[in-house]
Amino acid sequence: MDIKTICIHGGDWKDPTGCISVPVFQSATFGHPELGQSTGYDYTRVQNPTRESTEKLVAALEHCCDCTSYSSGMAAISMVMELFKPGDTIISSDDLYGGSIRLFRFVNEKNGLNFRYVNTSHLDDVEKAFDETVKAVYIETPTNPMMQITDIKAIADIAHAHGALLIADNTFMSPYFCNPADLGADIILHSGTKYLAGHNDTLAGFVACKDKEIAEKLRFLYKTVGGCLAPWDSWLVTRGIKTLALRMEAAQKNAQILAEWLSSQKKITKVLYPGLPGFENKDIHDKQSRGAGAMLSFYTDTHETALEILKNVKLIRFAESLGGVESLITYPATQTHSDLTEEERQSRGITECLLRLSVGIEDAGDLIDDLAQAIGRYTIVHKEAYHEII
Repeated sequence: MDIKTICIHGGDWKDPTGCISVPVFQSATFGHPELGQSTGYDYTRVQNPTRESTEKLVAALEHCCDCTSYSSGMAAISMVMELFKPGDTIISSDDLYGGSIRLFRFVNEKNGLNFRYVNTSHLDDVEKAFDETVKAVYIETPTNPMMQITDIKAIADIAHAHGALLIADNTFMSPYFCNPADLGADIILHSGTKYLAGHNDTLAGFVACKDKEIAEKLRFLYKTVGGCLAPWDSWLVTRGIKTLALRMEAAQKNAQILAEWLSSQKKITKVLYPGLPGFENKDIHDKQSRGAGAMLSFYTDTHETALEILKNVKLIRFAESLGGVESLITYPATQTHSDLTEEERQSRGITECLLRLSVGIEDAGDLIDDLAQAIGRYTIVHKEAYHEII
């Protein structure tokens, strides 16, 4: 089936009542017909019909054999880290969501894991980082917030040659625009809070995998640790995914328009967006993705300009998170990446002039008008085109 159809029917829900929407099975436990017999559901921590339908849906979208769901994206990453033992090393992109780095540094390292950070868009650096302790490579592409592009297939080939796994966080692209499993990734992560749910109304995390043995290990950890997704939140994600294709297309169209407009503004010195000509490693991104997505970052000319934009936006909300129908603008230096040291932020380009924008599905002209007045200019927009009055 085409991905647009999978978004609607991929949960494989069938019910004798004929109900179209999967019900919310708000039950912690399930009765047994008799000793030694089960309906297929025993206890919601192990599995729940609503959650099972959601997991099947995400697995289908990511072309994987199984998917487990969790109470947040961070809970999903935490569970993947439980696949490794003390002394194991994970090579990681050096530009990642700050919460992932915080987890690695303050929880996983405490428990004996080692992390080696490199720019994974440089294949030679990844190859040099390997030794006998490396068990996995962890990537985001594009990265958060610097939008660096990693060649998923090339990294998968390197990892597999060393007997290691490739873990890919696909939150920014969503399965609508990219399927890392098709390119060799072994484990695919999602903050389901973002594009999958799509409405900024619930928290969720997903781990999809290609290998049945890894899937069985995750299922065991899932029921043992117990950070699984609740039935109601599962239903919200399933409902959100039904419009994933429509939302991603609309948001991407807006992001392209905004990226081009921002690139023309005197107070904006650089825009980071895979849809722009000249974007670094655009050829690699285009090869492994079906679109540029709806996330972009940009630099202002001064710190004061960045603060003015954050203070003056009215339609766009100054808030953390991404991937919802609403456009959100974030200040990475003190929000998503506040746990990095100042030296680390500067070395990665996360300066006091950097802003990250999650573009929603509002009218593009209204979004430009909002940014224009926030920057201090007035703009008139005409449907597909726009012009500026200074």
